[in-house]
Amino acid sequence: MARGVAAAALVAAATWAQGAQVVVGQVGPMSGLEASQGRAYAVGMQLGFDAANKAGGVNGHTFKLVRRDDGGRPEDTVAATKLMLAEDKPLVLAGYFGSRNVADLVASGVLEKERIAVVGYRTAEIRPETPMLYNVRASLRDEINKLTEHLATIGITRLGLFFEEGPGAAALNAAADEAAKAAKATIIARAAYPAGTARVTPAVDAFTKAAPQAIIMVTSGAAAAGFIEQYRGAGGTAQLFAHSGADIEQLSKRLSEEQMQGVAIAQVTPSPYKISGRLAKEFTDLVAKTPNLEVPVSYAMMEGFIAAKVIMEAVRRQGARPTREGMAPALDSVDRLDLGGYVVGFKPGMRSGSRFVELSIITSAGKIRQ
Repeated sequence: MARGVAAAALVAAATWAQGAQVVVGQVGPMSGLEASQGRAYAVGMQLGFDAANKAGGVNGHTFKLVRRDDGGRPEDTVAATKLMLAEDKPLVLAGYFGSRNVADLVASGVLEKERIAVVGYRTAEIRPETPMLYNVRASLRDEINKLTEHLATIGITRLGLFFEEGPGAAALNAAADEAAKAAKATIIARAAYPAGTARVTPAVDAFTKAAPQAIIMVTSGAAAAGFIEQYRGAGGTAQLFAHSGADIEQLSKRLSEEQMQGVAIAQVTPSPYKISGRLAKEFTDLVAKTPNLEVPVSYAMMEGFIAAKVIMEAVRRQGARPTREGMAPALDSVDRLDLGGYVVGFKPGMRSGSRFVELSIITSAGKIRQ
């Protein structure tokens, strides 16, 4: 018996010495309205993990990404996560999408029960800092501040706010009012759409009547595309400013160059289309070496790549034996990780890891200008 236990211990020790396989789990929209972003986020993570694995891993550990489709439905997010935890045994979760999806996941208690962290997610609300939730992007509050500051510089003071219905709407409206006040502007019209949909016609009617100078859209990409299409079709003339969830690639697929002209979008990662630093160059080089990408290059793909980098750093800091329980303390110790033109840092109570926000503006030729 003693010999058997000792032999098992030796095998385990040899396995750890050679490095373990770290499973990263994503439950996100691989189908449905936001499928292009969910899949792009996954491809970005895979690019990072594949590059690390080819180089021998991190402390000898290699990475495997597993993903499950929730179709954007919050009820499926929680169920699929529980199934993944039972069957795939991930060390960490990443790449979640949707305000209600993330809120329901937190409310289910599964993250605390399983002591598993989520690194990287996208929502259209201002979330309280929550244990086990780590984001690799700027907060929505940072995005709204950037948008209103820009509007102030060009003399626009009468604003509209278009947002997704849900528990986070009150906090979003309060933050928008605060940012508008700081910019000496006023939100004169507000309209919401049902979460998880692209039903935007009532909002189009409200803003057409109110006639703000500019409309800030805190929406999904599908809702933003539907709104722009209908609002421009109805003769709406306000300048349109979107938060980063309104994926520019998704908009360009649905809208004409004329409809897109002048639309500005807050971006929370470096551009995936130009080399602006070491991170962007590494990403661009990996894309060039990867034939037949599942989806086109996008900002969501760059964000997934960054999430993979942060996950690998947290694993590196755990040394020879990375664990679920060790991920949160390792992430909290990442106070300033410079990825090459993009810095991520966390601390207890502050889990939005970046302050990077810049604006992309669509020109009359349908090109992105930053």
